[in-house]
Amino acid sequence: MKLLKLVPENTNIDFMRWRNLALVLSLIATISSVGYTVYRGLNLGVDFVGGQLIRVSFAQPVDVEQLRSKVDSMHLGEASITQFGGPKSFQIRLPKPPGGDAAANKVATSVKLEVEKDYPGAKIESVDTVSGKVSEELADNSALAIAFAMLGIAIYIWFRFEWQFGVGALLTLAHDIAMTLGFFAFTRLQVDLNVVAAFLTIVGYSLNDTVVIYDRIREDLRKYRRMAILPLINLSLNETLARTVVTSLTVLIALGVLMLIGPEVIFGLAIAIFLGVLIGTYSSIYISAPVLVWLGVKPDSFLKADEKDVPEPEAA
Repeated sequence: MKLLKLVPENTNIDFMRWRNLALVLSLIATISSVGYTVYRGLNLGVDFVGGQLIRVSFAQPVDVEQLRSKVDSMHLGEASITQFGGPKSFQIRLPKPPGGDAAANKVATSVKLEVEKDYPGAKIESVDTVSGKVSEELADNSALAIAFAMLGIAIYIWFRFEWQFGVGALLTLAHDIAMTLGFFAFTRLQVDLNVVAAFLTIVGYSLNDTVVIYDRIREDLRKYRRMAILPLINLSLNETLARTVVTSLTVLIALGVLMLIGPEVIFGLAIAIFLGVLIGTYSSIYISAPVLVWLGVKPDSFLKADEKDVPEPEAA
C-alpha cells in the first residue's frame, strides 16, 4: 500500500523568488496592524479593565437591543452586551461600582431581579468581578510575559546558532504577534487571559517551526559551502516543507473543530491560535529565512578559516 504524501519528495519550490514581494506585503500588513491597534484599541475583557461580567441564559431567544435598553434603564453605567454561544445566552459587562464587593453584589442582584421580572425563566449563570488594581496588574504582567518570552527566545537562538538567526527569530515573532493583535482590534473580539495564553502559544509554535528551518539551513551551510545562498535556503525550505505542512495542517484541523463546536468560552483562544499558526507558517518561510539574506549571511559566513578550503559534496 502506497503511503499518502502531502508533499512529494522531489518538491523544489523557489520560495526566495518572492521574498521581496513578501517583504513589502508583510511590512504593509504589520504597520497597518500596529497602527490600527493603537488607533482603535483592543476590546479588553474584565480581566484587564476591571468591572463585572454577568452571564445570563434565557428560556427563549432575546433581542439584544431590547435587553440593552433594559439594562441601560437601570443607570448602572455604560453596559456592553454581547451574544454568548447562541440567541439565548448573553454576556453583560458593567463597570465596577464604587463601594467594593458589597456594591458589586448589590448590582448583580438588581440585574438578576430585573432580568427575571421581564424574562421569565432567565437564569444568571455566573458573575465575575475584577477590581481596577487587579486588572491593571494582570495587563502589565501579561505584556511582560509576552515580551520576556520573545526576548528569551531570541537570546536562546542567538546562542544556539548565530546573532543573525536571533534577529530573524525576533522579527518573525514580532510579525506574528502584531498581525494577531491587528486581527483582534479589527474584529473587536474580546481580549482576556485566554487570549494572552494564545499569544504565548503562538510564540512557542512560531519558535518551533523557525528552529527546525534554521537548523536545516545551518546544516546545509556547512554541507554545501560553495552553493549560492538563495538556492541553499530554497533547498532547506523544501527539505523541511513536508514537516511544516503536516504539523500545521493537523493543528489547524484540531483548532477548526474547537472553533466550530467547542464551548464559547474558549473561542477567543482557539481562533487566536488558529490565526497564529497560519501566520507563523507563512512567516517561518518568508520572514525568518529571507532575513538571513538581508543580514548578509553567506555559505561560508560561519566556517573557520581551515574549513573553507575543504571540498564540498555535490547537492542531491
